[in-house]
Amino acid sequence: MAAPFLSSPLQLTSTSPILFSKLTPTNQIQFNQRTTTTTTTTCTSSNKLRLLRRSAAAAGTAVTDQTEGGEDVLLNPTPEEEKREEVVDYDWTEEWYPLYLTRDVPDDAPLGLTVFDRQIVLYRDGEGTLRCYEDRCPHRLAKLSEGQLIDGRLECLYHGWQFEGDGKCVKIPQLPASAKIPKVACVKTYEVKDSQGVVWVWMSTKTPPDPEKLPWFENFARPGFYDISGVHELPYDHSILLENLMDPAHVPISHDRTDFTAKREDAQPLVFDVTERTNRGFAGTWGREKEGGKGSNLLRFSAPCVLQNNREFEGKDGVKNYFSGLFLCRPTGQGKSMLIVRFGVTKRSPLVQVLPLWFWHQNACKVFEQDMGFLSSQNEVLMKEKVPTKELYLNLKSSDTWVAEYRKWMDKVGHGMPYHFGHRTISLPKVPPVVEHAPAGLIAGLSASYPAKGGIGIMQAPNLANRYFRHVIHCRSCSKVIKSFELWKNILSGAAVALTALAILVVSRQWKAVLLGSAALCSASAYACLRAIQMNTNNFIRTHRRL
Repeated sequence: MAAPFLSSPLQLTSTSPILFSKLTPTNQIQFNQRTTTTTTTTCTSSNKLRLLRRSAAAAGTAVTDQTEGGEDVLLNPTPEEEKREEVVDYDWTEEWYPLYLTRDVPDDAPLGLTVFDRQIVLYRDGEGTLRCYEDRCPHRLAKLSEGQLIDGRLECLYHGWQFEGDGKCVKIPQLPASAKIPKVACVKTYEVKDSQGVVWVWMSTKTPPDPEKLPWFENFARPGFYDISGVHELPYDHSILLENLMDPAHVPISHDRTDFTAKREDAQPLVFDVTERTNRGFAGTWGREKEGGKGSNLLRFSAPCVLQNNREFEGKDGVKNYFSGLFLCRPTGQGKSMLIVRFGVTKRSPLVQVLPLWFWHQNACKVFEQDMGFLSSQNEVLMKEKVPTKELYLNLKSSDTWVAEYRKWMDKVGHGMPYHFGHRTISLPKVPPVVEHAPAGLIAGLSASYPAKGGIGIMQAPNLANRYFRHVIHCRSCSKVIKSFELWKNILSGAAVALTALAILVVSRQWKAVLLGSAALCSASAYACLRAIQMNTNNFIRTHRRL
């Protein structure tokens, strides 16, 4: 995943425009074998190695792949590491999960969201306070996110029950005037916090919120720190999304020429150094081999789903500046995730100051679309094969260290999640995925006005392959920009037609020339507005995949 205004949050260069002014439970399946070492001297294909691995696993052995020169290039664990089973206590509900950018939470409508398989609804009450409930009415289980806000109360639109504050029901239209509302007519509530511009939810209703677990990002609290942030909904699992975000090796290939700092000829071996491993994540540095492997890029993953990449650099004036690429990944169900991506720096380049926010957002959408086909298919294979990643992945020491570290961390804590795919363990989903055959509510209503390929005014059901549905409906600024461009396109198109008609009617050649010139200018401006709309709503399609 590349940054919307960099080639990558990890792969930073001096030309990056923003940086410079110039225990084992029963449901967890173990795939541990007694291991001895069998060595192959050559490997002609990845399929051959996979066959060797499967055969070796069946025979109780492990395959160590080596190059012809004898240097081991794969991240193969030692027999001692394979025998070690490190599992820690973990409960996925006792965590803070990122829900939304605070600025994008609607003021006049409830917002339906999910964390794993739990559906919740977020809204602002009459005083602007954020409230979060379980997304179902206690009456007949209708979604509260399909309801409306009345005088700061959340109303279920099925029968008109209204809730406020701590989930108490304050109105039932069907009750007699003398009757009291039953105390059990209430909704389950979740604690939410607004921290550094992000809304976080504590998912446990049994354990009190732990303020020590609420993430705090030092760079985003620095004076003058400027960030570009956006929300993206994606059609693959959050673990695959995290893998992608912590993988700097794919950037020069997958995002070649997305901006002028991503070039496929820069693909090269990388040098990694894991400096910290804990029960709540890991951290380390990495660098390019051609640059001596200097670890100037700092990566940190923290439970449950926070990834940050930080870098310090000095400007020409000798002042130390700070860069952060922050990725807040929320699991939204099987094969789905939502990402809050934030890139920030203490010193902006003129390019960032000049170009509008929607330009960076559409560029970020393009980056996600470049990886979407790969990651969606990866998701499908993992669900189909139902084996840990060590049986499927060929992780290289020079490119995939963070991926291997993440999957090994999942081995420790995955038993405490609804499902997981670890390096050597898996736990499959216990419930089928939720499929919204008739989605409704704020997001569905907005997305229904726009089709997958970006035309305006055509009905289209919500679809995670649709850029408008994935990002624009979640972004208040991009939504306003598209409406403005659409309005100006219509005004300029009408003006062009009117000026052309006047040019036909007038007799003077001089006036004809002026009117036709003005009509041409209006037409060109209307076309520019159309292109801006398409940039924000049309999906990126690779040239070699065009029909």
